[in-house]
Amino acid sequence: MEEEAPGFDDHAFAPMVSLEMNVAMFKSRWQFCDRITEYLSDILGQGHHDPARYSNFLSVAANELIELAFRSTGELGRIRFSLYRSAAFNRLRIAFPGEEAFGRKHTNARSAEYLPVPDTESGYLVMKSDGTVLLSDLATIFRAAIRIEKDGGQGIQIIADFPSAEDFR
Repeated sequence: MEEEAPGFDDHAFAPMVSLEMNVAMFKSRWQFCDRITEYLSDILGQGHHDPARYSNFLSVAANELIELAFRSTGELGRIRFSLYRSAAFNRLRIAFPGEEAFGRKHTNARSAEYLPVPDTESGYLVMKSDGTVLLSDLATIFRAAIRIEKDGGQGIQIIADFPSAEDFR
């Protein structure tokens, strides 16, 4: 039986680090995606039997999610990257402005189903199907729960829970 992350409520998780920056600065250089990924992945690797292996492996998924945020946000506002840890999971949360980037629905990558966002009109994920497949593939490969949802009135957040265990397949 596959273990599920304990919901998407941050109360079960201890904060590790948070990085916030101006979206225009973030989008000014594509290389920021790699640098932020490296920083966050190194932190995620801490406390593991083989920290380099764990951080290198998870950097692939983190980089894809950070690049998704890079492509999906406008030039105004702030973007926030946060890491949390629980006994069995590490959580990456990316919050940024851009309601229209994903339309008015969000997706749960574990089940690859489209789910309605509360208090919105009907609409579908604007992201191309290959983006949805990407999230589903990342969730499968990394045994992660990945979700995209509204963050307040004008924002989006990508939430990814990765198992702390190092036995990736």
